[in-house]
Amino acid sequence: MAAAKNFYREVAPLSAGDSFLVFDRVKEKFDFPIHYHPEFELNFILNAKGVRRVVGDNIEEIEDVELVLIGPNLYHGWEQHKCKSKTIHEITIQFHNNLFSESLLSRRIMYPIRDMFNRSVHGILFSKKTALELKPRFVRISKLDGMDYFLELISILYDLSNSRNQRLLSTYTVDSETFEDSDKMKLVYDYVQKNFSGKISLEEVSDLTNMSPVSFNRFIKKRAGKTFVNYLNDIRVGYASRWLVEKDLSISEIAFKSGFNNIANFNRIFKSIKGTTPSQYREEFYGMKRFL
Repeated sequence: MAAAKNFYREVAPLSAGDSFLVFDRVKEKFDFPIHYHPEFELNFILNAKGVRRVVGDNIEEIEDVELVLIGPNLYHGWEQHKCKSKTIHEITIQFHNNLFSESLLSRRIMYPIRDMFNRSVHGILFSKKTALELKPRFVRISKLDGMDYFLELISILYDLSNSRNQRLLSTYTVDSETFEDSDKMKLVYDYVQKNFSGKISLEEVSDLTNMSPVSFNRFIKKRAGKTFVNYLNDIRVGYASRWLVEKDLSISEIAFKSGFNNIANFNRIFKSIKGTTPSQYREEFYGMKRFL
């Protein structure tokens, strides 16, 4: 399998206080590049026969219904390929890889979910029968609120973990050491999360880690697959994309709130990362993204 640097590292807009992020939308095509991220991802897809799924070293053409669990940092993507449908229904649920603590997963009732999470490093394809049985619950989940939503998701995960005819997709798995956060990377992450709305120089972050700017850039390219400037822009655009959907603020207000010093620069960087303008993104996702 190709090295991480050949794939796009998505920065999900989940904050530390969020439990789950759900996208529920009908679209005409898949155009997001093959990517990876540290969050778990559960994908339920309808009306997409002929789409090509890439998970690790597994490449397959999918049927009209698809339900897949992707483990942390496993490369994945869905490509349009031979699909002719213009009404692809995609429900994507992302959650932090530490949402369920080790102590919780060690409880007997959680064993099936723990074992499923362990297998998800290969990507898990659930049977068509399971996907169809759970279809009404996936379609309904974005309409639930609060604890009802949280408990229903846990219930779905439990039912999936006990379902029959699961299939592992990739023989390739991620080398955990490649993505394991070092103390220095955690310092950088925490600092950027607290200060992304203001100016952050390469020098001040280098000083934070007791490294020279050159050494620090080499370090973060190895850890994150990109330069510090690109890493920072990913974080900023992640927050901006969230606020475009959740907050009733103008695009210029969101640009400055997320750390960009002018609207033209914000528009350019946002489009280079998301493949669409901020206004198009807001229109596309309005009412179809939920954080809990």
